[in-house]
Amino acid sequence: METNISLRIGTASGTLLSIVPNILSEDILKTIILAVVGATVSFTVSLLLKWLTKIKNK
Repeated sequence: METNISLRIGTASGTLLSIVPNILSEDILKTIILAVVGATVSFTVSLLLKWLTKIKNK
């Protein structure tokens, strides 16, 4: 079954345009801050676990 590319683009852009007016700038800033905090915590925990497994394997 072949899907028309213009149908996909139209659906995606329509969805995006219906979401954009509902997003407040405070929500975007909060999302960015939470993403940075989450990435930092994830990276720190992965380094800690890597360090702990190195110590355990010695």
